[in-house]
Amino acid sequence: MASSILYRRAIPASARISMWRTPDGWPLRTFAWPVEGAAQRGSILFQTGRGDVFEKYLELFSRLHRSGWSVTAFDWRGQGGSGRMSDNPHCGHIDDFGTYIGDLNAFFADWKAKTPGPHVVMGHSMGGHLVLRAIAESGIAPDAAILIAPMLGLKTPVGARLTEIAARIMRRLGNPARPAWKGNEKPNTTETRQSLLTHDADRYSDELFWQQAQPELLTGPPSWNWLVEAFASCRRLRKDVDSLRRISTPILMLLADADGLVDPAAARAIAAELPDAQVERFGPESAHEILREEDSVRSRAIAAIESFLNERVPTE
Repeated sequence: MASSILYRRAIPASARISMWRTPDGWPLRTFAWPVEGAAQRGSILFQTGRGDVFEKYLELFSRLHRSGWSVTAFDWRGQGGSGRMSDNPHCGHIDDFGTYIGDLNAFFADWKAKTPGPHVVMGHSMGGHLVLRAIAESGIAPDAAILIAPMLGLKTPVGARLTEIAARIMRRLGNPARPAWKGNEKPNTTETRQSLLTHDADRYSDELFWQQAQPELLTGPPSWNWLVEAFASCRRLRKDVDSLRRISTPILMLLADADGLVDPAAARAIAAELPDAQVERFGPESAHEILREEDSVRSRAIAAIESFLNERVPTE
């Protein structure tokens, strides 16, 4: 762990953390790590999952940066270091997933205009869902996209249909911005949070380090409204087959078949509708956070990403 901790628990000296305002004035915390001069390969926008912060992916960012990619990211509205949508700072609330899409579309346009191409967008979990939906709706047009364990269907202890019905009822019975459950990544489970995310205890502890160093970044469980809107947005994307079939962007999907949080079968079904999609599957060796897994899994995932970028994203 000591050999790589520099890249996991410290912001690089040449990186910048700042605030970016959306068209409606909402503050989004951003990360930018440019590559200067002849070493430039292009630019990557990396978007995290629900409740995440970009610090969790500093190790990945370091690898991409060494390969010549300028790396940018922002915390989604309502989580991390971005402005909250709820009076409870430890609840991840959103009014509508279309709000996320609007933020991504606006940020992408500004980012693309200010950074060297080619332009690649990567998204983990909820980030993967939002990236694909933004592409399908023609809100963004990257040169390529990489989706890591994308949230294209949700796994729940009693099944997605019953959970959505319950969530809609609970949203009506009280404040829709209140937490849907406590603590864990999903309700009524005996699985530990780490076991749902990664087999690598050291990499899992990196997240705990950042939560202790900057407790204001901690988001916590989603709101009932977030849960309802997540089901609705997943269904909307799965049913919009015509839009999926019109996507010309080359897409790489990294999927964990044993994922306990999102449904890899839903992702595979969507991948089958995309004109230009590659799928790399991982077995029980990988939990949800493929790029924060043990070295054997992570190395294979990085190799797939680098091969995809070399083959499908030529240098401008």
